[in-house]
Amino acid sequence: MTDRKKSKQSAPRPQSETPKVLHSPGGIRGRWMMNSLSFVLVILAAVMILISVGVSGYYYATVRDNLVSRAVTASDTFRKYFTDTYDQFYTQAESTVTTFSEQDKLEQQFLDANGRILLSTSGLSGGGLASTEDATQALATQKTSVFTGRDPLSDERVMSVTAPLLSSRGDLVGGVRFISSLRVVERQIWIIIGVSLLACLVFLIFVVASNSYFIRSIVDPVLKINNIAKEIAAGRYGVRLQKTYDDEIGELCDTINYMSDEINRAERMKNDFISSVSHELRTPLTAIGGWSETLLAGGGEDPEEVMQGLTIIQKEAGRLTRMVEELLDFARIESGRMKLEVENFDLSIELYEAVYMYENLLQKSGIRLNYDEDVEANYFVNGDRHRMKQVFLNILDNAAKYGGDGKRIDIRLVRDGGNLVATVRDYGQGIPEAELPFVKEKFYKGSSKQRGSGIGLAVTEEIVVLHGGTLDIASAVGEGTTVTVTLPSAKAEEALGITGAPSRTEEEP
Repeated sequence: MTDRKKSKQSAPRPQSETPKVLHSPGGIRGRWMMNSLSFVLVILAAVMILISVGVSGYYYATVRDNLVSRAVTASDTFRKYFTDTYDQFYTQAESTVTTFSEQDKLEQQFLDANGRILLSTSGLSGGGLASTEDATQALATQKTSVFTGRDPLSDERVMSVTAPLLSSRGDLVGGVRFISSLRVVERQIWIIIGVSLLACLVFLIFVVASNSYFIRSIVDPVLKINNIAKEIAAGRYGVRLQKTYDDEIGELCDTINYMSDEINRAERMKNDFISSVSHELRTPLTAIGGWSETLLAGGGEDPEEVMQGLTIIQKEAGRLTRMVEELLDFARIESGRMKLEVENFDLSIELYEAVYMYENLLQKSGIRLNYDEDVEANYFVNGDRHRMKQVFLNILDNAAKYGGDGKRIDIRLVRDGGNLVATVRDYGQGIPEAELPFVKEKFYKGSSKQRGSGIGLAVTEEIVVLHGGTLDIASAVGEGTTVTVTLPSAKAEEALGITGAPSRTEEEP
């Protein structure tokens, strides 16, 4: 039992096979033509077989029915009127052969009871035996018999029919035989088959031409799309395709054009972001470097100047730290490594602390903060208190930066059913309607001349979404901007049982 387990454990795992890429000679055009033509050729072959069998059967059946009808009619006539005596039979047979008017189409023969030819419209007589087996079978069975094939004497394809001649008493007197050459019939059959084959060939040419036109309408746009994709891969963002048809290929062209425009816009925003971040980094670094050189060069003798320099260095270092933290958060979001330290906390406390941190700073700039909340409501949520404070700080910072000229910011926190809703409104210039759908996208700064990296709102929205909430922005030019954060509140029992240690999820670096 142990050995069996060891053998199972040591057995190598089957490796996943690499998907096999099939060779496609001629590409899409070759595969399409091969598949469609194969199907069409099979159909045409079946049609030609049906036509050949049907036409041949029709013509042969027509000739056979005509010969059988003539032979049976002649046999019945002779039986009724001319078979009482042999002389009567012979005399009438001779008269019939002499007056036969269709010698150019048929040959009529009269046979004796042994199958020898007595009289013939072709002049063949003298007691020779009939050359085909229909005569022998008809005389032996006393039933009309038909033969189709080559005549041993003339080596020509013929159809012959023999009907027995019986006397009024039922005795076999002889037979009447009609022979028709099949040369004209088979020529007519071949003509019909040839015309049908020509029609099939014309139809095949039409199918090839229509398929070529159709497949060209597919392959040519695909080749253009391939070339455009190569140009985009080479860095020519913003190139566009000309749509020809409003179909699936047209939709693909629209998608490629949209992708090209979006990549171009993202590339442009990325370049703007790099330029903006470079400027944002250079400004505090310049201040820090300048004051450091000033202090090192002897500026430290004046205590007031030293304090001013250190204050600026500390302030600019804080700006750098916040910017680096913002960039790190953005990198975590982009790689999917943003994690939360989840616990049950009072959201109103974090919002109030953010307001308190900004209040004195904004008052110096002449901006008044108004904070309103229902003190009796329950504002507990499950989430990361530090990240939510970061959300509120980012929103307040944007309100002060872009809407500070309105000199007023209103903050309100309410409970709406099972949700907590925090709104921050400024009374600044607002956001143009054309820019509003893009303000939460990464690297986007719009027409604003204010400094910033263009990723703050993208990070803010991602944190809110990770908490199961939404971040909405409403704005009108000249009336200001309102940012609304909606979060699901904690359940009542969770809100009451908050004394335990919070659950913690480690955040990857």
